Amino acid sequence: MEAYRDQYATIFNGGKRVVALSVSVDADTTLANWAREAGFPMLFGSDPDQTVGRLYGSTRGKYEARNVFVIGPDGRITHRIAPLNVLAQDAYTELGAAIRATLDTTGAHAGGR
Repeated sequence: MEAYRDQYATIFNGGKRVVALSVSVDADTTLANWAREAGFPMLFGSDPDQTVGRLYGSTRGKYEARNVFVIGPDGRITHRIAPLNVLAQDAYTELGAAIRATLDTTGAHAGGR
């Protein structure tokens, strides 16, 4: 997760017109404390009963797999990386490209069209 934080400005357009949401089976209080202490700029959601994970096919046993969904301004999923290899830089390169493509396609890029 530190790679998300450290590359946030580049990958997630500095948070402009892009929302980064990580969903975990961890308790909301655990996630909130951990995110605050580590200085994460993205949002975290708690899914202890895996309702969200089952809906989006990201469960793996009692854990959620590291799947990343890029969601356009219209609320539709435009790209999915499943599972995301958090140790591979090319996964972040792919994610950044998918976000830029979504913003460019929808005309929602911070620079606008």
